[in-house]
Amino acid sequence: MLRQVMAATAAVCFATSAFGQTADWLKSKWGPNDEIGAANYLTPELALKAAQLVKTGKTYALGIETNAKTPAYPPRGFKITIVQPGQAGLPGIGPNKLSYNDDIIDGWMGIGSQLDGLGHIGIEQVYYNGNKLHDFADPTGLKKFGIEKVPPMVTRGVLLDMAAHYGVDIVKEGTAFNSAEIEAVAKKQGVEIRQGDIVLFHTGWISLIGKDDKRYNAGEPGLGVDGAKYLVGKGVVAVGADTWGLEAIPFETPDVFPVHAELLAKNGTYILENMNTGALASDKAYEFMFVLGQARITGAVQAIVNPVAIR
Repeated sequence: MLRQVMAATAAVCFATSAFGQTADWLKSKWGPNDEIGAANYLTPELALKAAQLVKTGKTYALGIETNAKTPAYPPRGFKITIVQPGQAGLPGIGPNKLSYNDDIIDGWMGIGSQLDGLGHIGIEQVYYNGNKLHDFADPTGLKKFGIEKVPPMVTRGVLLDMAAHYGVDIVKEGTAFNSAEIEAVAKKQGVEIRQGDIVLFHTGWISLIGKDDKRYNAGEPGLGVDGAKYLVGKGVVAVGADTWGLEAIPFETPDVFPVHAELLAKNGTYILENMNTGALASDKAYEFMFVLGQARITGAVQAIVNPVAIR
């Protein structure tokens, strides 16, 4: 299925896509020079309000471990090499015989638990705020939308437990979460989605890693286009899930990754993938303080991250 998606990506001409360019999305409401999109919603006041949600001090690591076996969208991969520079044949360095290890990473940023930046997805080679690919993309790093531009995300997090909603451990691939489903789950859990929130979906999908990687890679349940528009209308900063691609796959329409296009390209809303939401769902922790400070690698498109939820 994943290879079919890749083939479709290469074959589909966005000029004929149902979500082709229109003037309304080419200009950001935050101005022609804006590079951070929905992160503009983040304020000190929201961080203070999020801190008030902390009652027990319990922390949840939302990132999964990243290694050579981590399932990833082809051709992405990851390898770590441990070296002892300048120490070959020596008991150590200097009079005290000091020894040390360093690590070299040969891998993609879009693997494991990751943050998708605004330079990741475009439509007809046009990206967020009307920026054309050739004006900002460079092999040495993006000249705009680099992951280093994303400010620390400290705000209220909301978990929507879709597995509980459907009464299953793992939601079936292709199941789309749209406005009706989102509103139903939020009402059932007694939470309200507000401007500046980070919204995470729990589907149980991530539990397939290491057990059934073939199924994990072949599809997933996730956000639908209507659901994406609904959350954008709420003014959320980012949307994430315990899946590799956030959105429902097989896709709802012939379009390729339409939710990515809706969130990133059209609205500057960030995406968090492979979020480890199981413990939050088990504790029924439906709202919490969300904290993310990604590695600020200049010009990077994405970042491997380990956000922390605190309640």
